[in-house]
Amino acid sequence: MICTMMDMALKRTNVYAEDSDLLLIKEAARRLGVPEAEIIREGIHRIALAHRVWDEPFVSDEETFDLGAVPVDEDEIRAAVSDGYAERERRNRGRAA
Repeated sequence: MICTMMDMALKRTNVYAEDSDLLLIKEAARRLGVPEAEIIREGIHRIALAHRVWDEPFVSDEETFDLGAVPVDEDEIRAAVSDGYAERERRNRGRAA
């Protein structure tokens, strides 16, 4: 998880969840050896960040990033993301064994 319990003040809340989601959380917590609450807190944190709205754009329309001498196209970005996801899935399966 990005934050530890020492880094944040925790507040109690009630959340309704489907049985199938709770089962997935329970399985993940068991596999990773962490409390179910940690999985839930991480999920809340990730969703909160994913839906965050910034006051200003990260990059203006006039700005660019220098990624080296050769331009990177859409297909290369998609392949890099897919490869990274597949590698993470392979690592996660290795931990569950």
